[in-house]
Amino acid sequence: MSSIAIVFHSGYGHTQKVAEAVAAGAGASATLIAIDAEGNLPDGAWDTLNAAKAIVFGSPTYMGSVSWQFKKFADASSKAWFTRAWQDKLAAGFTNSASLNGDKASTLAYLQTLANQHGMFWISLGMMPSNAKASSRADVNNLGASAGLLTATPADASTDEMVAGDLATAQAFGARVAAAVAKLAA
Repeated sequence: MSSIAIVFHSGYGHTQKVAEAVAAGAGASATLIAIDAEGNLPDGAWDTLNAAKAIVFGSPTYMGSVSWQFKKFADASSKAWFTRAWQDKLAAGFTNSASLNGDKASTLAYLQTLANQHGMFWISLGMMPSNAKASSRADVNNLGASAGLLTATPADASTDEMVAGDLATAQAFGARVAAAVAKLAA
């Protein structure tokens, strides 16, 4: 069983590519769990989530919050909440939208609140922003996130055109989650 479960919804494939980059950074200890277009998890996913040492939540930002499919998953997690199945696990989160801001902070706040409701410990992004005049979108953490991973993909961009700096930030974030699991989750 993997020690890191990355549960996400992706409407157009961009958030999935971010999830894959987070998993690549986390290494062999990561398992991807895709929430489908109807907001459902694949068979066995709840068992994987309950057994994981860390859960990374991911959703696109739609209209200032998570997608309805992710919200359906979050509401269904009330069974785990009631039994405290995720109590004291590590948690982290990420989001992608077309705009550089796009109200992504409210999506991260939602993901962190979900983790808090479950009694989980939140892992921040943990890296300095690339915010000098010489910085570009190719740099790691160019969007200047702290609470979690933020990525931005232009609305007309394919998954192959995603910003390399965002995907590098996602890989570094996955490595941070794996390091936190190794250090904090006995």
